[in-house]
Amino acid sequence: MEGEPTSELIRAQLRRLRLRAELSQEEFGKLVHYSGSQVSAVELGQRPLDRLFLMRADEVLGTGGLLMSLLKLAERDGQPSWLRPWLEAEQNARQLRCYHPTLIPGLLQTEHYARAVIRADDMLSDGEVEKRLAVRMDRQAVLAQPDPPKFVAVIEEAVLRRADEAFRGLMVQQIAHLVECAERPHVSVHVIPAEISAHVGLAGPFTLARGADGGWVGYLESQLGGTSVDRDEELAILLARWESVRSEALPRRQSMLLMKEVMTSWS
Repeated sequence: MEGEPTSELIRAQLRRLRLRAELSQEEFGKLVHYSGSQVSAVELGQRPLDRLFLMRADEVLGTGGLLMSLLKLAERDGQPSWLRPWLEAEQNARQLRCYHPTLIPGLLQTEHYARAVIRADDMLSDGEVEKRLAVRMDRQAVLAQPDPPKFVAVIEEAVLRRADEAFRGLMVQQIAHLVECAERPHVSVHVIPAEISAHVGLAGPFTLARGADGGWVGYLESQLGGTSVDRDEELAILLARWESVRSEALPRRQSMLLMKEVMTSWS
């Protein structure tokens, strides 16, 4: 759910900018491809804030992306309390290290792959799926900023190969994206080959973020959410486990060749 104070600010800003542009709700609606009544409902809080609507509003009103930036803040405010400390650590990280035994890490997922993963939870409505998807895609901006963190990901070969016939096209696209990401100088993707049958990482996924001050924060995922880790003794365990899973993975060049080989087999 949107952060209520921020969403109210967005609605107030939208109305202020529209009036400053001397546009009625009907006139503005035509420019953003909405009816005047729909514009009114958005401004009054009777209709949920819509990303496409706000993107068009930013363009029409020449805001420089103000409304979309506020929406991203609202979405972040609306995240569960257990996730917010990690989102802050991820946003401010200078180094990121991620191991996942069953999925492509979220920062490297395509939109189609991410939607399929999120939609696997049949308790979520279509609207909630799209909200979670938007937040996940927005988080990837951390790797596209002018001075991005060094991101190292370790995944299992089985993650690349686990797909049925209906999933093949999606996986070809996802692995191609993974290869493209791994070609960036600040991103490394390493694959643990299938013949490594047991190692300490199989106990579960984890991510580590190192801030500008040199301190580390960890994040553990579970079926019920996630937990941020900042105690020295627990971080020491996670850092040791990272070194263990990283040592099991193939070097960067060999990992790239394996990903390309799997992609070719899927296509």
